[in-house]
Amino acid sequence: MINLELPKKLRASANQAHQVAAEIFRPASRKYDLAEHDYPVELDTMAAMVEGLADSGTQDISGATGGRKAEGDVHATELLGNSNGGNMSALLNALETSWGDVGLMLSIPYQGLGNAAIAAVATDEQLERFGKVWAAMAITEPSFGSDSAAVTTTAVLDGDEWVLNGTKIFVTAGSRATHIVVWATVDKSKGRAAIKSFVVPRDAKGLTVTRLEHKLGIKASDTAELRLEDCRIPKDNILGSPEVNVEKGFAGVMQTFDNTRPLVAAMAVGVGRAALEELRTILVEAGVEISYDVPANNQSAAAAEFLRLEADWEAAYLLSLRAGWMADNKKPNSLEASMSKAKAGRMGTDVTLKAVELAGAVGYSQRTLLEKWGRDSKILDIFEGTQQIQQLIVARRVLGLTSDKLK
Repeated sequence: MINLELPKKLRASANQAHQVAAEIFRPASRKYDLAEHDYPVELDTMAAMVEGLADSGTQDISGATGGRKAEGDVHATELLGNSNGGNMSALLNALETSWGDVGLMLSIPYQGLGNAAIAAVATDEQLERFGKVWAAMAITEPSFGSDSAAVTTTAVLDGDEWVLNGTKIFVTAGSRATHIVVWATVDKSKGRAAIKSFVVPRDAKGLTVTRLEHKLGIKASDTAELRLEDCRIPKDNILGSPEVNVEKGFAGVMQTFDNTRPLVAAMAVGVGRAALEELRTILVEAGVEISYDVPANNQSAAAAEFLRLEADWEAAYLLSLRAGWMADNKKPNSLEASMSKAKAGRMGTDVTLKAVELAGAVGYSQRTLLEKWGRDSKILDIFEGTQQIQQLIVARRVLGLTSDKLK
């Protein structure tokens, strides 16, 4: 018998995140959906809470350390034989806070996607220096989207400094974060093996925010275009090893995705759960009975559809947990990370839009947050690698084919 119940301490951390989502995020959700680019002042309370918990050695709300634990931290999964529980904690807390509002979750100070990148590949010395920064992650450029190997931003070593030049677009928290993790190539002639990630202070000379995007959803989160013009940073701000290893490729920077893709999957699971809970309330109030004891084909069409959506949600949830668990246990999880991201991303859009449909005019209006969740969920199927990219990665892993054999 497999026990799928979460460990007690992980439940405590997730419950704490759920309280923040219910008491801070959900009440402000519509406010910042209608006030794009306004800074959510409620997040200052959130930041103080996260910092206080981190300083006390307690689990933080978002858990975006991505599997690297600070001195003195005790994670529940260590009790189960795991090396640490950072990924599981991050995943569950991302799920709960996204249940409140995924845009606000992406705006939590000091818990950006760049923090997961730092946790994945930074040296111990770099973890010490960058452990408390708020880091966004800048990968996408005007010339490419999902093909991370097509980076054209350059980094040239000049004495004790790296000089960066290029343009990055769709950078989540790009104007609010204190630091940006920038992907750049140190030698274009050596292809993807020369792609490295660099920690760039937000106030570094030569780094400017050229625009803020207007978006379909997650409007509480700022999405910026950044320009680097002869931007100089210290030599030791390159994450991991500065050596170019052609045989290894750019596995180091790609390892970031093995941490962040399950987190994005968890965000979709959180939004999906919020939509299912709201839809159930609407259906029950309309007199629709949903039973787990009667075959779906013997129930109303609405009830049968709800059961299908719930089963799809459960599958995405379990895939996400598996990817996080594998990361904590030092098991290669590239396949499972992409599977969870692909499944949850598709589930999120299906569940939220079907909830809008089943709720009718109420779902399409702003009386509830259903239509907002439908808009928010789409980005979770796009960033950190689109649905199509995830399916391609899964196919390569399952078939044992390299990227040059299966494109």
